[in-house]
Amino acid sequence: MAETEGPAVPERLLITRTTADDGTRVVAVVGEVDLDGSARFRDTLLSCLEGAPGTVVDLSGVTFMDSSGINALITAHQVARAGGTRLRLAAPQEAVLRVLQLVGVDTLIPCYAGLDAALSA
Repeated sequence: MAETEGPAVPERLLITRTTADDGTRVVAVVGEVDLDGSARFRDTLLSCLEGAPGTVVDLSGVTFMDSSGINALITAHQVARAGGTRLRLAAPQEAVLRVLQLVGVDTLIPCYAGLDAALSA
């Protein structure tokens, strides 16, 4: 069952949470992850890490991510690592992947070409 967090700013960011068969939480993000929606993004990631074997962030629908989105991912990585859970990124579009690579997030958080690959890793 999907739980939608709703738009942080109308038409700009939609976050949906689901749970895979093995208990892994999937956070699907659509739109722009910027200052307006990054707190909601971070809070959703942190809540999904609690009590789950892992969390996969599906970035296939993200068209833009600024430093506040990067900071949310780094915070989630730190919490996941401290709690012994797994955090993975799936299917970032080319522009978002480039940002993740420029700042080195792809070296902290495993990044996969697709959702299925991230879930099976």
